[in-house]
Amino acid sequence: IEELNLGMGLGSQRAAIANEELIDTYSIVREYTNSLVIGNLGAVNFIKDGWNEEIIDKAVEMIDADAIAIHFNPLQEAIQPEGDVDFKGMEILRNIISSYKNSHKNIPFIAKQVGEGFSKEDAEIIDNFGFDAIDVGGSGGTSWAAVELYRIKDEEFKELAENFINWGIPTAASIFEVRSVFDKTLIATGGIRNGIDIAKSIAIGADCCGIALPILKAALKSPEEVVKVLERLIKELKIAMFLTGCDSIEKLKKAAENPANHKYPSYVGLLSFREAVAQFYKKRFNVTLNPTSEI
Repeated sequence: IEELNLGMGLGSQRAAIANEELIDTYSIVREYTNSLVIGNLGAVNFIKDGWNEEIIDKAVEMIDADAIAIHFNPLQEAIQPEGDVDFKGMEILRNIISSYKNSHKNIPFIAKQVGEGFSKEDAEIIDNFGFDAIDVGGSGGTSWAAVELYRIKDEEFKELAENFINWGIPTAASIFEVRSVFDKTLIATGGIRNGIDIAKSIAIGADCCGIALPILKAALKSPEEVVKVLERLIKELKIAMFLTGCDSIEKLKKAAENPANHKYPSYVGLLSFREAVAQFYKKRFNVTLNPTSEI
């Protein structure tokens, strides 16, 4: 992370908020990087546990955070045996965020999903709460329903939870939904696996991407492997940009907005290929197609 000047987001800091003996397991991140570090707190805890500006400040100071993510995880909470499902009254976040910025630090606040994606309507509410960015966290990556499935002992409830493994708005769809009403920073996460995924996400509306699984797999091997994977992702992104004629991220972001790119290619393909397709349709479906005008 430090070597490539990239940022990273931490997991939920709830454990260290509840037990100060665990603070070192989070603050250690600053022994290894001076780059962007994003803290993480759960939205439901501001309702259930009465968290306020002081809790946010504790989380920020713990890791010298550059930004703080507030994660929304209703599906995970619903499936957890000990889950908290009271998400009513989330409008209190508006005052808490505003108060924290005025009385403590004016750092960015990120609304973060964790695998279910945000809809257009969600984004409008989040914007009204005063968040500076949205991490769509769409389905397609880690399924917390699947993770919780391994913790559930009751077989009947386990079968119920299994039906929600693929629940959620896919990442690409969530990007479209959120970007249609939200003009601030948009982070794409959820199933991003390579540089081409990053390029696609940026082209349809994201400002940047977050990746977990490929990095965690590499981290199990060595720090050097992490750098190797990150460098590969960056190279893949650059190649995708080169192949689409985009020499900057800004041009990549504008590419999908250009109506000239919303069309089929001008060429029709080799006649021999079109004839082969016509033969296939005739043999397989008994359908006759004109290779010069219908393919």
